[in-house]
Amino acid sequence: MTNVEQDRWSRVKGRLRSSVGEDVYSSWFARMDLESVQDESVHLSVPTRFLKSWIQAHYAERVLTCWQAEMPQVHRVDVTVRTAMRVNAPVKEVAAPVEARRSEGRDGRPSSELRATAIAPVSATHEALGGSPLDPRLTFGSFVVGRSNTLAHAAARQVAEGRRGDSVMFNPLYIHAGVGLGKTHLLQAVTWAGNSGAERKVLYLTAEKFMYGFVAALKTQTALAFKEALRGIDVLVIDDMQFLQGKTTQAEFCHTLNALIDAGRQVVIAADRPPADLESLDERVRSRLAGGLVVEMGSLGEELRLGILKSRVAAARAHHATFEVPLPVLDYLARTITHNGRDLEGAINRLLAHSKLNATPVTLEMAEREVRDLIRPMEPKRIKIEDIQRVVARQYNVSRSDLLSSRRTANVVRPRQVAMYLAKTLTLRSLPEIGRRFGGRDHTTVLHAVRKIEALVGKDVALQDEVESLKRQLQE
Repeated sequence: MTNVEQDRWSRVKGRLRSSVGEDVYSSWFARMDLESVQDESVHLSVPTRFLKSWIQAHYAERVLTCWQAEMPQVHRVDVTVRTAMRVNAPVKEVAAPVEARRSEGRDGRPSSELRATAIAPVSATHEALGGSPLDPRLTFGSFVVGRSNTLAHAAARQVAEGRRGDSVMFNPLYIHAGVGLGKTHLLQAVTWAGNSGAERKVLYLTAEKFMYGFVAALKTQTALAFKEALRGIDVLVIDDMQFLQGKTTQAEFCHTLNALIDAGRQVVIAADRPPADLESLDERVRSRLAGGLVVEMGSLGEELRLGILKSRVAAARAHHATFEVPLPVLDYLARTITHNGRDLEGAINRLLAHSKLNATPVTLEMAEREVRDLIRPMEPKRIKIEDIQRVVARQYNVSRSDLLSSRRTANVVRPRQVAMYLAKTLTLRSLPEIGRRFGGRDHTTVLHAVRKIEALVGKDVALQDEVESLKRQLQE
């Protein structure tokens, strides 16, 4: 990819982020890469078929519009699933008479049709029981520990080092973090460590793989075998939980989760947000997920970013012995690339490619030129409705449960209305979502509260000062 294409892609991503909002962008587009630009076509790639199908179904026109704003001659955007050198974790083989395969329609989207082909016994009841692909690089040995991920790392190690029959300390273990902060690395590390011996069966699945596996089981009338095989797993590891869709699939996941936990089996789950924020999931599932150990992996501090960069340089040097990155360059990258670990790894890959292809040493000037599109402005703090409720309750000397209750006394109504107003102005949540988070209220109640506080703020100086003070507390 040329520097011109990199600059264009960076501007297109900026337009897309502004168009759909940060939450949607992080969920669906953060892992999208530009492969090439050819004449009137743009070729993009994503890591999973689920992301491809979702983007094609819901955001194809939006992506094309953002590209046309940058390059009017573009009339087509193709999205493909990129591949990587990966290996599967060993899983005990289970015989089955059919193999379910997901087909794709003419437009590249997954077809609802699942064809069952009569073949010899296959390696698993369903393809899903073979697990999702594992990256051999994502082990505990390559994970860099820092202040923001110490607890998550310790909890994951405790799970990985457990033995069959040991009492489970916390179940499920639920790890949440933004894009590129290491949660998938930890989950795959647990799987690699757990499968290094023959004592326990550890299965790593993305939510997409679980979903398609269960649908395939229903189509081929082997759902019972699928359920039994899943519930025989010692450690079930589920990644990208926020993508689990469908009432039937969610119900089955809840039953599987309950069965494994009740049987003393370990469940490890990762998502990009805490259980309470997984609004597409059934309340029972969210409640069960919140009942274990919920750990957040925070943003990467500068010291941790420097450690990650040094680790990636050492890994690259294993294959390219002469590759060197001076410490001032590493310090510069750690100081300026602040978004996530994937950007840090991408920066090292760029320096390696430039150095090898041009036979030139890595310098600070070269680094500044090659990674300029990875240097992003600091994003405003993401404010959660729970934070708003907590800060407002403290400000007005009421409890959070008061804000969610049906009480209509004056000392509760005004704080509740202020909290709803702040939720609407400081978050991307819709009125129905806000209503649900405030004790299951109707969206019209939220709208009334927002309009009420807007009107009062315009003429009540004391209330205006209170609201501004609350905003500062939440944004600090």
